[in-house]
Amino acid sequence: MLEAFLEERHALRVARRGQLVDSLDNPAVLAWSEGELVGAANYVVDGEDCELLTLYAATRLVGIGSALLTAVQDAALDAGCRRLWVVTTNDNLDALRFYQRRGFRLVVVRPGAVDRSRELLKPEIPVLGAHDIPLRDELELELSLMGGSFSRR
Repeated sequence: MLEAFLEERHALRVARRGQLVDSLDNPAVLAWSEGELVGAANYVVDGEDCELLTLYAATRLVGIGSALLTAVQDAALDAGCRRLWVVTTNDNLDALRFYQRRGFRLVVVRPGAVDRSRELLKPEIPVLGAHDIPLRDELELELSLMGGSFSRR
């Protein structure tokens, strides 16, 4: 079921930081409603860092994404992580709003990284993204899990 959910969102493989990662090779937290999968977040724990690899909600603006993010944050804290980070793309204005409202800070811009990923790793990445914005760059955001503005709920 998770595989089909991620496949519908073109998220079985995630290209970021010059690497292609298989989402299903990593742990996930899932959101269910009336027996239906309505959200999923995959994450990668690496020492004191946790990467939020995917975050998708079938319905937006109803709290699914926030609940998934909280669950990943809890898993990261339980694993001893001190930092949670995520990569998004320059066209993903909704994600930038979502993460920044939850305490994430923009820490890295990789100009042309999506162009390189499309060329070398994942040719199915479209040229135009959300709002018909050319899909070119990666944006990395992070959240400190040790204090800071995002508290464990």
